[in-house]
Amino acid sequence: MATIQLSAAQFKSDIFDYTTETEWKYKGDRPAIIDFYADWCGPCKMVAPVLEELSNEYAGKVDIYKVDTEVEEELSAVFGIRSIPSILFIPSEGTPMMQAGALTKAIFKEVIDKELLAAE
Repeated sequence: MATIQLSAAQFKSDIFDYTTETEWKYKGDRPAIIDFYADWCGPCKMVAPVLEELSNEYAGKVDIYKVDTEVEEELSAVFGIRSIPSILFIPSEGTPMMQAGALTKAIFKEVIDKELLAAE
């Protein structure tokens, strides 16, 4: 499984419809990670292959998405993206967590195992 490119329309149908809901209510059936990135961003290019590896390692357990902040400006504004990469960790239940900056694979795995999958 590879990372999935996410549009605002897909986000509203598959993740959370911020145009109709006021309280966070995740629509997915398993935890997710969303990478807010831009093609020109150096640190984003370092994170991309790590997320591809993780999408294979956690296939069927965690969905990993990418949002191009240059294309999906509305979605970036909704989440107040000010620096990239910004990573949104979404547990199946509970509140999502945003982390700015390029994370190492070890940190991603720690968050996935302890925050996203521990409650499963």
